[in-house]
Amino acid sequence: MIGGGTGAFIGAVHRLAANLDGLYELVAGAFSSDAKKSAATGELLNLAPERVYGSFQDLIDREKQLPAAERVQVIAIVTPNYLHFEPAKLALEN
Repeated sequence: MIGGGTGAFIGAVHRLAANLDGLYELVAGAFSSDAKKSAATGELLNLAPERVYGSFQDLIDREKQLPAAERVQVIAIVTPNYLHFEPAKLALEN
């Protein structure tokens, strides 16, 4: 997940919706452009600290280095709409 950190309404809504059918598991995220805020959100969500990133660039770069079976398979971008393009473009290119 990119965006949707603590205090962001839409992130929680997307996490709840993704859990409804049990087909998705949140395993990594860059929840804020502030690394400390992102880490705090990851901790609240019980994510492994090494899978919580301080930027969407770090998330995409480091996840693509993991074996295919371990890396993220889907990225939900829950930043404000005007900030969707750059992370979506980078994810598609990688």
